[in-house]
Amino acid sequence: MDFTLSDEQAQFRDVMRRWVAEQVRPVASRYEREGIYPDELVAAMGEMGLFGMLVPERFGGLELDAVSYGIVFEEISKAWMGLAGILGSHSLATNLILKYGTDEQRERYLPDLATGARRSGIGLTEPGAGSDLQGISTTATLDGDHYVVNGTKTWITNARHADPLPVLVKTDPSADPSHRGMSVLLIDGDTPGFTVSKDIGKLGYKGPESCEVVLEDARVPVGNLLGGTEGTGLKQALSALEIGRVNIAARAIGIATASLEQSLDYAKQREAFGQPISEFQAIKLKLADMATKIEAGRLLMWWAADRFDSGERTDRESGMAKLFCSEVAIECSLEAMRIHGGYGYSTEFEIERLYRDAPLMAIGEGTNDILRLVIARSLLRDGL
Repeated sequence: MDFTLSDEQAQFRDVMRRWVAEQVRPVASRYEREGIYPDELVAAMGEMGLFGMLVPERFGGLELDAVSYGIVFEEISKAWMGLAGILGSHSLATNLILKYGTDEQRERYLPDLATGARRSGIGLTEPGAGSDLQGISTTATLDGDHYVVNGTKTWITNARHADPLPVLVKTDPSADPSHRGMSVLLIDGDTPGFTVSKDIGKLGYKGPESCEVVLEDARVPVGNLLGGTEGTGLKQALSALEIGRVNIAARAIGIATASLEQSLDYAKQREAFGQPISEFQAIKLKLADMATKIEAGRLLMWWAADRFDSGERTDRESGMAKLFCSEVAIECSLEAMRIHGGYGYSTEFEIERLYRDAPLMAIGEGTNDILRLVIARSLLRDGL
């Protein structure tokens, strides 16, 4: 049982750390504060091949192992979690197309998605349906060789850049149970009737846009039905979320690690009552607890990633990793703010941004309470 990175993975992590230190960290706070979209960073990620992390080499991708995939999200999120989000939804979509797309769909989309020439996200959530995906109301009615799609999706990352956008729809609204009538359509960005209606204001997670998407009599070719078979959309979407939860767990560990690193530096520099605050037992206890939970979370994330690479079902493992790591991110960002005192509340320090970014980790790719149910069902079904 090996709990260390391979030489190749460690070297890859070093490359990511240097790039983040040189290119991302110097601009992250200003871009986030001023609402600047990081076009040059997105272009650089494309040149590095990061949009094709999970795409096989035959389609022009990096074909990274899932642990290295997690490393990317952790390292970027130490400096700017929002930037990592641009890769997160995109990678979920590429994995969805790779795993379930027809040969024609893979050949049509994956080469451009791997380079970032095309980007993507995923359209699941609706104003009236989040955790309960079977409750979506977006419909796709077959009309000759096209589906006519009507509905609204919300909280869609990369919506203004998505081409195509995989969208979960009901191709048979009367199906019982509902999931048997659900499908995923790959909707091209220039489809008439496909409109990004507004950007959603957010507490944190600045950088990528989160939008509402309106589909009004949008005509989508039958050839864009993911996998070519109706009625398998919910299974496809839930399966894709397994690797999505690995990237959320990794982003959460990035937030938590940044919180600890900055707390360590501050505690050694800040003096009170004639000594560095790092000498106070109360501060030492906080630092020790943060470090222990971060290491536990990172190993849990790597475990889930390794399980994904094995090709086995990973709903339990990825659910555990996302649940634990996201709670650690929230706890560590709050403790970092307490250690920094008033400075942690100031926009001159990064701590307040980490604190604002952390809560999304407990919501994205399935809320933590939903994941507790997923984990419990797995235990009851399969045992320990």
